[in-house]
Amino acid sequence: MAVPFRKTSKTRRDMRRTHFKLSVPGMVKCSHCGELKLAHRVCRACGTYKGEDVVNK
Repeated sequence: MAVPFRKTSKTRRDMRRTHFKLSVPGMVKCSHCGELKLAHRVCRACGTYKGEDVVNK
């Protein structure tokens, strides 16, 4: 079984993990109420999508 010859330093370990992180979702302002929402989704605050009221239909 293979065993590492030397201990991996904290710096080298952290440099390897720099790309292992969460990405921030694309947030945009609602054109109707100005609230922040996820892109291409219905606004939770006012219920509109692309200027049309879709929740209260």
